[in-house]
Amino acid sequence: MTADLSQIVKAYDVRGVVPDQWDEALAGLFGAAFAEVTGAAAIVVGHDMRPSSPGLSRAFARGAADRGVDVTEIGLCSTDQLYYASGALNLPGAMFTASHNPAQYNGIKLCRAGAAPVGQDTGLTQIRELAERWLAQGAPEPVERPGTLSSRETLEDYAAHLRSLVDLTSIRPLKVVVDAGNGMGGHTVPSVFAGLPLTLVPMYFELDGTFPNHEANPLDPANLVDLQKRVPAEGADLGIAFDGDADRCFVVDENGDPVSPSAITALVAARELARNGGTGTVIHNLITSRTVPEVVRENGGTPVRTRVGHSFIKAEMARTGAIFGGEHSAHYYFKDFWNADTGMLAALHVLAALGGQEVPLSALVAQYDRYTGSGEINSTVADQAARLAAIRTAYEGRADVTLDDLDGLTVAGTDWWFNVRPSNTEPLLRLNAEARDEATMTKIRDEALAIIRG
Repeated sequence: MTADLSQIVKAYDVRGVVPDQWDEALAGLFGAAFAEVTGAAAIVVGHDMRPSSPGLSRAFARGAADRGVDVTEIGLCSTDQLYYASGALNLPGAMFTASHNPAQYNGIKLCRAGAAPVGQDTGLTQIRELAERWLAQGAPEPVERPGTLSSRETLEDYAAHLRSLVDLTSIRPLKVVVDAGNGMGGHTVPSVFAGLPLTLVPMYFELDGTFPNHEANPLDPANLVDLQKRVPAEGADLGIAFDGDADRCFVVDENGDPVSPSAITALVAARELARNGGTGTVIHNLITSRTVPEVVRENGGTPVRTRVGHSFIKAEMARTGAIFGGEHSAHYYFKDFWNADTGMLAALHVLAALGGQEVPLSALVAQYDRYTGSGEINSTVADQAARLAAIRTAYEGRADVTLDDLDGLTVAGTDWWFNVRPSNTEPLLRLNAEARDEATMTKIRDEALAIIRG
């Protein structure tokens, strides 16, 4: 096929429409290129439940095997299950998924041995360049001694490993509604939750990559509505929603109200610090709530602030030896999980915290939710740089305000802050604002939007 790889090879992964933008032939070239760039003797490959995933995954595996690489195929899995396999087997890995994107999309998340990320600056550019060359000149001839393809079950080992990282032995019985969104949570939750004192109410556990009930993207409030209604209707203690590849988890309390991912970050950070003797570094990106660094310090830890994006989080996790990291987008990273993100482990922490005491979840998380946030507000602009400069001009020089450029522009006062970041792919500016109270947040949000859209 003729393909524009600049459109599908993103900063952190491969993502595009099948078969319009890429197909099994191109997947085979990606497999061969991955083998060349990693120089690995063996790799592990897995896939989600999308109709195109098995074929793409097998083509990738064959492409790598043609370069002499032995391939372990683990079949249906969540993204964090693939990271588990990469870590436990100490092999580079490839996960075929388009996460929360609509059904016609598919993609590849790549990692080196031990689940170390492969992104634009860590191998993905070279993989793209090789695939482009082979697209133009023809695929390389298979090596004289091709690698082997073998299959391996990892689900139960993955589940046991997660349960070994959280003490759930003495929790009280809980009723939990889980919305898998017809994604890979329907595959992993029954095994991970097995043997725990839980009454599980499953929603949309049937694996179906056409997503017949709602998009598997809980970051969009529209996709949480079913769960929010079901939790109080069932008299459940909480609800948990997973995205399509089940590497992110979102939580709603007993009333059906969403719990901020920042509050979950703070809760898990406190637990991980306690587990590590009240010391350790915790990573958070710059648009998580101020609650997060406050809680980290209160529990003896050292907070480290990063740019938005999992490659930055993972790099800082490795650099600082951090025990935990969290993002506003509900990605949660654990040192004991090869610095990789796993929403399932975060969910187990929430269950352990709730089950270890008697108050409802809404009361438990109140201590971790101290500010009022705007959520992310996108504005289409003609000139991103000009609007950012206008914000800087409006606020610089004020004695009560600090500015920083870690990621976009952050403007902070005593009890409020806002951040404006340009999108890398669209003519958008993304605003996040937070303050101690609703009135202040509304005021600073509207001031910023007036300049952005002015």
